Amino acid sequence: MIPYHNLPEATAILGRNLTFAETLWFNYSAQKSDYFLFCHNILFLFVIFSLAPLPVVFLELKRILPFDKYKIQPNVRLSLKQMLKCYKDVMVIFFLVVGPLQLVSYPSIKMIGIRTGLPLPSWWEILGQLLVYFMIEDYTNYWIHRFLHNKWGYENIHRVHHEYQAPIGFAAPYAHWAEILILGIPSFLGPALVPGHMITFWLWIALRQIEAIETHSGYDFPWSLTKYIPFYGGAEYHDYHHFVGRQSHSNFASVFTYCDYIYGTDKGYRYQKKIVQQREPTNGTRQNGQSHETNGTNQNGQSHETQDFKTD
Repeated sequence: MIPYHNLPEATAILGRNLTFAETLWFNYSAQKSDYFLFCHNILFLFVIFSLAPLPVVFLELKRILPFDKYKIQPNVRLSLKQMLKCYKDVMVIFFLVVGPLQLVSYPSIKMIGIRTGLPLPSWWEILGQLLVYFMIEDYTNYWIHRFLHNKWGYENIHRVHHEYQAPIGFAAPYAHWAEILILGIPSFLGPALVPGHMITFWLWIALRQIEAIETHSGYDFPWSLTKYIPFYGGAEYHDYHHFVGRQSHSNFASVFTYCDYIYGTDKGYRYQKKIVQQREPTNGTRQNGQSHETNGTNQNGQSHETQDFKTD
């Protein structure tokens, strides 16, 4: 809640006129509690989980030719019934785990110093903090993800997320409830170390989920703006990790690729791309520079037999 009774008081205390954005923020938030503002995350996540995957769901069902050639694993298709089941399972976890976790985590947000008042942060401040959040989350997530691929972590927790060998947008948050809780730690670390405004926090939560949906989309579009982000992994990069599945020792990073490169956990992926590029002139295979070979898939797109090039 903003500690000013009206706009003239806010203007007097700040010693300047409010910007247009600050006026909008004051009019919206002045009479709302900080807890209510924080709980907007629940609504944002619900809308993102429900709407962001819909464009590629449409493409998956309609198989529109100009776009269908960008599907990374074209031999694996999910029906509308299967995709709706995935969405239903995600919503069950959302209402039983994600939502309640948001409701009870507010004290930690207050403790680290996320603010809701004026002045609003500049765009440069917001962009700088978001970059820090992504870097911290990506590095921490990398090591947790590698741990979840050991025998115990995979069999007891992470195997749920890998039920979809050819991922779709709805499957981005599809995971064991324990994994949801564990991976919430890297998402919280950035704001905890570099606390900012609530608007920055909203943007962080929203952008991280949109990024996860994009990398699980199953499509690699050459015009995607994310291709201009240095060291960004993207859909093709993460799709390989899902394709290999249980035996995967490659591409653990959630957003960027530098950790996999530094620690050598992208060698299988790079070797696979090299082999595909050598084969393409002779067999005409074109799957966005990537060919996934598998012997049989079930209805969830799970591979019965795959090959990985282990690096650990």
